[in-house]
Amino acid sequence: MTNDKPRRRSPGRVLIGALAALALIPVAVISGASPAGAATNQFRGMNWAVLGDNFSTGPLVLSGLSQSDSNATVRAKANALYDDMAAIGVNTVRLPINTHTVGTTWWNAYRGAIDAATARGFKVILAYWEDGAASGGRITNIAAWNTMWSNVTYTYGSNTNVYFEPMNEPHGYSSSEWRTVAANWMSYHYSAVPARTLIGGTGYSQDLRDICNDSRFSGTLLSFHHYAFFYSAMTYDAFRSHIQTRLGNCASRAVVTEFGAPMSTGLNYANASSTDNFVRHIRAVTQVMRDNQMGGTYWPALGGKPTGSSGYDYYSMFALSGSGTNLNLTVRNASGRDRIRYGWGL
Repeated sequence: MTNDKPRRRSPGRVLIGALAALALIPVAVISGASPAGAATNQFRGMNWAVLGDNFSTGPLVLSGLSQSDSNATVRAKANALYDDMAAIGVNTVRLPINTHTVGTTWWNAYRGAIDAATARGFKVILAYWEDGAASGGRITNIAAWNTMWSNVTYTYGSNTNVYFEPMNEPHGYSSSEWRTVAANWMSYHYSAVPARTLIGGTGYSQDLRDICNDSRFSGTLLSFHHYAFFYSAMTYDAFRSHIQTRLGNCASRAVVTEFGAPMSTGLNYANASSTDNFVRHIRAVTQVMRDNQMGGTYWPALGGKPTGSSGYDYYSMFALSGSGTNLNLTVRNASGRDRIRYGWGL
């Protein structure tokens, strides 16, 4: 377990060089990995994000939290929010991490959000967001990234409710490059067991076919993203076909860790004959999820990029209210909520 013990914040040049090289050299096929489960609909989740999005060169302070909060305060706030999420069937939360959060004073408090979730039996997906959108979908500092993950996997490697996603939307890499980076991550951070690791698809995690066909990941789960804005407008049937194609033969191991659409504009996601592209998309994604018994974490529960001058992301499922640790979530769109629940198999 040596690789996953926390390291010094400022490793020496030899360690930096070794870690940097680690992400670039090929590794042998990982052996002893048993196939992941035959379905993933045990993940009924939401993303809890920073207001302004998770690409940051600073600490990740989730919507509703304050960097001055203590661990106990974060835990109390998180529990208040998780109560309202659980009321619609949520049992999973996907949380961001970065190298400016893990191992800092804020990390000591931030862990309250993770620990509050696992204590109530929620599953937690910890996903690395690159350190600022300007990094172009690549890991800017391999040594810091590995140090971060060593800290995280050493802390949570034995917690069966915690799952690890090495990188969110690795779009700066070619397929071959990304698969080498991900395979080396698995080899190095071996306390992150494959069955609790989610490897993102190529590009913006929107294509699983190359990952699916790579035997190095045969024992892992796979992270899949699909949004209407990624593509031109499609019919409902075209969306379903497109999503299924991008999943390859690995729908049974895939979790749709991001999908979303406007929830504050009055769209009716129950309308099967709608010509609205967002409605058709959400209905298609959730139908593919249900057909394949796939889980998913909607983007976002709260947080994300504010839309216009509204002060919130209009994709967000919930409106946040309250103060202190007395926080409340209110569903923005009942038909959207119900369609997400349908996708989860509820």
